[in-house]
Amino acid sequence: MTDARRLYQQIADQVRQLMLNGRYPPGARLPAERDLAQQLGVSRPSLREALIALEIDGTIEIRMGSGIYVLNTSRVTATDRSLGESPTELMQARAVIESAVILQAAALISKPALAGLRDILAAMRTEIAEGRKPLEQDRQFHLAIAESAGNAVLSQIVARLFDERHSPMSDHMRGRFETPETWQFALREHEAIVVALEAKNSLAAQVAMHAHLTASGHRWVDT
Repeated sequence: MTDARRLYQQIADQVRQLMLNGRYPPGARLPAERDLAQQLGVSRPSLREALIALEIDGTIEIRMGSGIYVLNTSRVTATDRSLGESPTELMQARAVIESAVILQAAALISKPALAGLRDILAAMRTEIAEGRKPLEQDRQFHLAIAESAGNAVLSQIVARLFDERHSPMSDHMRGRFETPETWQFALREHEAIVVALEAKNSLAAQVAMHAHLTASGHRWVDT
């Protein structure tokens, strides 16, 4: 029978087993991500998600610039507790779905809807300038485009996928790797999407959306 749990949970169990075997007792530093990923035969993004899961449950501590340390081997037990979808797979899914949705939106979007997107960008710019994370504006932007496609089911799917970023996994990862600089990148990518929509260039809009969500995923898991 195959393991139905998410890949990051399976990899987290592999790391836990190394601890249970006494290879990494409390206080020990784990190998660097690159070396540990090679040792386990997994990708670095998947390993990073597993390490985030282990940090959430208090098994390890990730100290930026220092390393990854074992905190508590008494907690080293496999868990099925839901921490949310894989952030990597989530962003891949969003890239596929929203890149398709925007093709239809580009053909149907109205001038008031385009003006609304410009207003959202302005609000997003203000939030960033004042040191706040424009999460609500980001959500409004993606949902406004989905709604312009004129399909309620697609709008609901886009909303559900976006809101998954509030799961423990995505929220923890976002807290570590989102910065004012990454939000500036996102803002510029949003602007490119709006420019393509204003030009009624559906192909350019699709390319811009896919590039934005792919880049967002890399900023989360490849930093």
